[in-house]
Amino acid sequence: MAEAAGPEPEPEVLRLKRLRGGGFFPVPREDRLGRCRSVKEFEKLNRIGEGTYGIVYRARDTQTDEIVALKKVRMDKEKDGIPISSLREITLLLKLRHPNIVELKEVVVGNHLESIFLVMGYCEQDLASLLENMQTPFSEAQVKCIILQVLKGLQYLHENFIIHRDLKVSNLLMTDKGCVKIADFGLARAHGVPLKPMTPKVVTLWYRAPELLLGTTTQTTGIDMWAVGCILAELLAHKPLLPGSSEIQQIDLIVQLLGTPNENIWPGFSKLPLVSQYTLRKQPYNNLKHKFPWLSEAGLRLLNFLFMYDPKKRATAGDCLESSYFKEKPLPCEPELMPTFPHHRNKRAAPGGAESQAKRSKP
Repeated sequence: MAEAAGPEPEPEVLRLKRLRGGGFFPVPREDRLGRCRSVKEFEKLNRIGEGTYGIVYRARDTQTDEIVALKKVRMDKEKDGIPISSLREITLLLKLRHPNIVELKEVVVGNHLESIFLVMGYCEQDLASLLENMQTPFSEAQVKCIILQVLKGLQYLHENFIIHRDLKVSNLLMTDKGCVKIADFGLARAHGVPLKPMTPKVVTLWYRAPELLLGTTTQTTGIDMWAVGCILAELLAHKPLLPGSSEIQQIDLIVQLLGTPNENIWPGFSKLPLVSQYTLRKQPYNNLKHKFPWLSEAGLRLLNFLFMYDPKKRATAGDCLESSYFKEKPLPCEPELMPTFPHHRNKRAAPGGAESQAKRSKP
């Protein structure tokens, strides 16, 4: 029986191709991936991390000698093919092409259906490891260079209606040429108008926006921008800004820093699902200036716009890129002038320093 005719898909829309064993695998319509290669064509050199939905290895493509990142897709409880989270990540990454977004080169397979790997562009560093191992913190000019690149990548994502939903320093990679790339799209989602409900249990706790902590079911690009504020503050202060150990403590730390939210500054605040479950301390002051007494007025203004309680008033990536903070001295250094570091990702992590990095990465 002939299949019913459907609308012609857009050029970049993925079609589904059946794998052996009954699973489905996304392949770009223009066959960018073509026939999937075997993972045996890659030599695993060492394990370099664990993303939201898979273990990541540094590997060598034996056909080209290129060093790549090889991310094994988790298939823990799947009987019918790839988990939906991984399908989303593959679908999104195949569409995205930007200097500040990690590149998905191809997908390769092992001997079994449950052995599927994403071949990603390799970056020599991740910011979490650098922050743990650097002897001298990033200068303010270097911090501006990093954040500008993150903002450019985010502007591209948000203009393409994609929310990352898990921005943190461990998901920011950097090449030896100073190019910063946003990675790990396991929690990323496309969004549209009207906004559809999504689970609030996203974004690692230390970087989680207050509307998520208070149970909002509609998510905007504002949750990524709050995380950018946390990352900027962490790079400037040389330590995490809001290192809560529980959701209750996380909310309390936010209130201590920014003051107690109310309906005047955050319309709809009192109607958030979990507000009634918390007793927020009475704290009328914004303490950002006390936290960063040395930061310029433009820098404080940028942080305050990123940390607006009302997500509708929060700065967009485009707003931030126009901030006078990036146009005043010290000016952002050029990426190619960023310092180079020992390749911590090229060896197994030492026990020391692992604990705080694990906390930094834990959802």
